[in-house]
Amino acid sequence: MSEKNMGKEMLEKLSYKKKNVYEEASAEKIKAIYDYADGYMKYLDNAKTEREAVDYSISLAKSYGYTEYHLGDKVCVGDKKYYNNHGKALMLFKVGENDLEKDGIRIIASHIDSPRLDLKQVPMYEDSGMGFLKTHYYGGIKKYQWTAIPLALHGVMVKKDGESVNIVIGEDDKDPVFYINDLLPHLAAKQSAEALGTAISGETLNILIGGLPYNDEEVSDKIKLTALSYLYEKYGVTEEDFLSAELSLVPAFKARNVGFDGALIGAYGHDDRVCSYPALTSLFEAENSKHTALVVLADKEEVGSMGLSGMQSDVLVDLIDEISLSLGKNPRVVRRNSKCLSADVNAAYDPNFPDVYEKRNSALISCGTVMSKYTGARGKSGTSDASAEFVGFVRKLFDENGVIWQTAELGKVDAGGGGTVAMYIANHNIETVDLGVPVISMHAPYEVVSKADVYSTHEACLAFIK
Repeated sequence: MSEKNMGKEMLEKLSYKKKNVYEEASAEKIKAIYDYADGYMKYLDNAKTEREAVDYSISLAKSYGYTEYHLGDKVCVGDKKYYNNHGKALMLFKVGENDLEKDGIRIIASHIDSPRLDLKQVPMYEDSGMGFLKTHYYGGIKKYQWTAIPLALHGVMVKKDGESVNIVIGEDDKDPVFYINDLLPHLAAKQSAEALGTAISGETLNILIGGLPYNDEEVSDKIKLTALSYLYEKYGVTEEDFLSAELSLVPAFKARNVGFDGALIGAYGHDDRVCSYPALTSLFEAENSKHTALVVLADKEEVGSMGLSGMQSDVLVDLIDEISLSLGKNPRVVRRNSKCLSADVNAAYDPNFPDVYEKRNSALISCGTVMSKYTGARGKSGTSDASAEFVGFVRKLFDENGVIWQTAELGKVDAGGGGTVAMYIANHNIETVDLGVPVISMHAPYEVVSKADVYSTHEACLAFIK
């Protein structure tokens, strides 16, 4: 072999290069990728809020033989259970035959909340011939992106007598949709000169709900009364019932294939249901795994993971304690030997905005699931920073199971950053690393992912549990 050819061989042997999933895949594998995406897109359309994600996930779990668990219930090897945390978060677990103290629990934790617009408690008013609802945005959004697009109303209203009423308006083709007014360009010279972050204020994200006056000359607020009459006739609720309601406006778009080849998916809520769905399907598929496995679908990640349904609550520890004690094991030892994938999205490198990315350490679309040793902002603020040993363990696991994966940070060091639930799980002495799907236009009303990366994340989660 010539010295030149030897150098080329050594370069291939010693260098790291990302692989494109589509380029590596057979025709049969590409079909599997596309078929899997069909199920994921159905999940997205049926789970636009955390409550809907819990309900739909439970329906899937039941079809695989999972039954409801309540804190204090006894469990045994072979049990498949789900714990519904106040209807807004969900934990599903399968008890394996391996010794729980020696093997720990294989945990995959994702979140099912997404940026949106929540209604204020006293939201309804009319002005200048139009009816509106006041909102308070939830999570990190670019406010201008939410104007002049069709919106759907989702949520629950709890009436004075305690009855809960589920509301979904704007998803059926026969439904009306809702809308946020924007300023016409002819009069927007001042607005256009402002920074993107301030051109639209939070208090102007008011939802247009109608314009038909109630047919009674003696009534004031006629347009508001028309809207209230609609809600009363269809759902039996009054304006006072908004006080005990959780109602949100989300994009009325359906999940769709993007591009001539359909290799990409456009949808609302990829962050983070694009990791929740692979976590679920891997748990269901790993039927014969000897590991005890636990999937967490958490709420409130987009606002700091607070509250009883967020990952800063004690419910994860409570559940691990209950499972451990029921099997006669020490929960502290179980946590020490458990391992977790914090399944959350990362930013895909976008050549249209190269200035904020460091390309060598950015996720490339269709190059597989992304493992991030650390997240956080600037000086790694808000990260658990997984150990080299645990990253090595996961890396070996993926390579042995043929998972195409990559590693990445969220943009340049001083460009910004973001966090996940990893640090809250690691705080319980559980080894944790971030893993997820790269996303284009993250937190926009319509985000884009590659079907190849979704399937790769399913394969990664399956390898971890299996």
